Amino acid sequence: SDRSANATHEVINATLHTTLAATTKLVVPTPAKPILPVQTGVQAQQEEQSSGMTIFFSLLVLAICIILVHLLIKYRLHFLPESVAVVSLGILMGAFIKIIEAQKLANWKEEEMFRPNMFFLLLLPPIIFESGYSLHKGNFFQNIGSITLFSVFGTAISAFIVGGGIYFLGQADVIYKLNMTDSFAFGSLISAVDPVATIAIFNALNVDPVLNMLVFGESILNDAVSIVLTNTAEGLTRENMSDVSGWQTFLQALGYFLKMFFGSAALGTLTGLISALISFLNFGDIVHIDLRKTPSLEFGMMIIFAYLPYGLAEGISLSGIMAILFSGIVMSHYTHHNLSPVTQILMQQTLRTVAFMCETCVFAFLGLSIFSFPHKFEMSFVIWCIVLVLFGRAVNIFPLSYLLNFFRDHKITPKMMFIMWFSGLRGAIPYALSLHLGLEPIEKRQLIGTTTIIIVLFTILLLGGGTMPLIRLIDIEDSKARKRNKKDINLSKTEKMGNTIESEHLSELTEEEYEAQYIKRQDLKGFMWFDAKYLNPFFTRRLTQEDLHNGRIQMKTLTNKWYEEVRQGPSGSEDDEQELL
Repeated sequence: SDRSANATHEVINATLHTTLAATTKLVVPTPAKPILPVQTGVQAQQEEQSSGMTIFFSLLVLAICIILVHLLIKYRLHFLPESVAVVSLGILMGAFIKIIEAQKLANWKEEEMFRPNMFFLLLLPPIIFESGYSLHKGNFFQNIGSITLFSVFGTAISAFIVGGGIYFLGQADVIYKLNMTDSFAFGSLISAVDPVATIAIFNALNVDPVLNMLVFGESILNDAVSIVLTNTAEGLTRENMSDVSGWQTFLQALGYFLKMFFGSAALGTLTGLISALISFLNFGDIVHIDLRKTPSLEFGMMIIFAYLPYGLAEGISLSGIMAILFSGIVMSHYTHHNLSPVTQILMQQTLRTVAFMCETCVFAFLGLSIFSFPHKFEMSFVIWCIVLVLFGRAVNIFPLSYLLNFFRDHKITPKMMFIMWFSGLRGAIPYALSLHLGLEPIEKRQLIGTTTIIIVLFTILLLGGGTMPLIRLIDIEDSKARKRNKKDINLSKTEKMGNTIESEHLSELTEEEYEAQYIKRQDLKGFMWFDAKYLNPFFTRRLTQEDLHNGRIQMKTLTNKWYEEVRQGPSGSEDDEQELL
């Protein structure tokens, strides 16, 4: 009995030991996040001085670029896209700074170097949000299926073709050898299109609005998809994938991409819908929020919601760019129509101004990087990359267009396909992503950066400059625009934005007018019908006649106040007043 009792005790002790060991494994706390060291004293002062000089240099470059754009508008140099002019100015400024540094008169190396973190935290979010917020124009939602196919599947096709081509050419010792993940990362970042010059030409020549929306809409969603694909490749690079098969690597990358894409899109959509509801919450006598009566608070709330999804998404390891894009689309479609007329105009003009300044800053630093970036140039690598980029764009556009034509009422013609292929310009995002890649050794990072800069300049200068002659050659422009004199063509995006307020984006539909214009229409199908029937009435506030009356009084009061201040100005005179009237 003693032996059996001892054996029982041993079994119990062994069981307890095993249970405690397993429990200990389960309850081991995750290590706390390391607290970043806080700089103090002389080190903090030096960092503050360095940041101050960087801010000063960036603002100085931006001010010079604004003066350049003003001169383009003043002297009516409308044939020259502003992006091309700003990049050219950046190149000249870079050469001038290089000469100064060679003469040892000054040292601006740290200030003129573009910092990727500044781009992703400060410059890119306003650009992406303004792009999504401007998608109210045209028939974006009527072409949402085609745009999504081009921007998601088309971008993935292009990334795989460019990345796969670079990998296999490297294995064959034709070009510089990159591993699979690095090749895919470069293929993903170089697949981000930015047809700023092309869109300006489309607007100037009044090309088919469907072609305009397909190119514009694809470029907006394509940026976010390209960033997510690049982050996916970077994530695979950071992990040890040596013991994982190719199929497992593909499934892991696919799962990461789907999580980032749909998770970020859902977060951005939810944030946009919350912003639509919070502008007119009404819970009886308990809570009644109507920020329309105080436009300053209303505008402040909209600015908060404009940046909120980016910070939240990045904080929970999602894509802030994808989140802020979908938030902008939703806020444009729903929230904007709940705002007072004053706030609607403020949102339009503020977003345009901030996005213009951010884009101009990036294009200027792109030109500066010609001289400030440490380059590694290989002719064979550059030539093959350009060939693969053009081929990947073709495999993206032509097969998908033919596939979509089986389901579209408004067909994508071969001429439109060719223009879409030709308009695949590269811009600010590939350049910033190339600097953000943490590739080792350093020569590999320099090679990717140099090649990206060359491809961006090649597409902007050659393809962007050749778009207008190509459109005229294949006769795709509108018949009315064809009769215009060439001198009337205006490629200045800034002048058009500054001279107009988009009245179609100012909501002045009452309940009865909305029902007559949308609900009773028989041509609405799919999401458009569901949105008009259920979503739009729930998330937007229909104006009453009293709201319209109050809004017009508010605008009239502000106009009269401005006019009184003008009359009381030091330079005012009766002649000026008569001219103003």
